Amino acid sequence: MNRISVFLLSLFLLSSCAALQPADRQATVKAPTKEEKEIVAFAKRYKGAGYKYGASGPKKFDCSGFTSYVYRHFDVELPHQSGMQEKAGRKISRQEARAGDLVFFRKSKGGKVFHVALIVSNDRNGLVVIHATSSRGVVIDNIDQNSYWKNKYMTFRRVR
Repeated sequence: MNRISVFLLSLFLLSSCAALQPADRQATVKAPTKEEKEIVAFAKRYKGAGYKYGASGPKKFDCSGFTSYVYRHFDVELPHQSGMQEKAGRKISRQEARAGDLVFFRKSKGGKVFHVALIVSNDRNGLVVIHATSSRGVVIDNIDQNSYWKNKYMTFRRVR
């Protein structure tokens, strides 16, 4: 083969490989680890539990009581206050957020944290969380499809 043929064949192969890459890197789904599955499965056991301010389970929870209860089961101690939980672990981006990570909510960019939720999944279908809400107790919500929550999530933390 001459040099031009090799060059053209190389270009063709490289362009073919690029076509196989996902168009949206954020939508690339990485399978959850065993630990992440266990955290989410444990949290889901409490779906339907009631809400009570200051409660930390197992029959009633507030938001930070729920996340601290779940993580305590996995030997991770979190304070029972969402603003303090936001200081635990390490900060991650929305793109890095995975099952078992925490997401924190503010009513405005400069406002204080008023809510925390545990991530069930973060993929092309949206950001799905399980959390203790004052109106519905422990529920699972797709934040990206929820008009109340979707503009309030601000930070993400990995605490395990």
